[in-house]
Amino acid sequence: MKKKLALIVTGVLLLACLFPMPNHLKDGGTVEYRALLYTVSRVRRLNGLETEKPLQEGLIVKLLGIEVYNDVE
Repeated sequence: MKKKLALIVTGVLLLACLFPMPNHLKDGGTVEYRALLYTVSRVRRLNGLETEKPLQEGLIVKLLGIEVYNDVE
């Protein structure tokens, strides 16, 4: 009985590691979805008015803190 309960608790904790919490940044509209195992950022950042492209847009994916994909222009 205790072994079965321990497996259920472990499964629930591992499942909780996969659900992200959204975090809205105040840099122009960036949204970061963070879980314990990964982070996905939808970047929408203001550069400034003097630059050619005043808005940066893209997607950043990190697994275990290691950047896997970066499409920010």
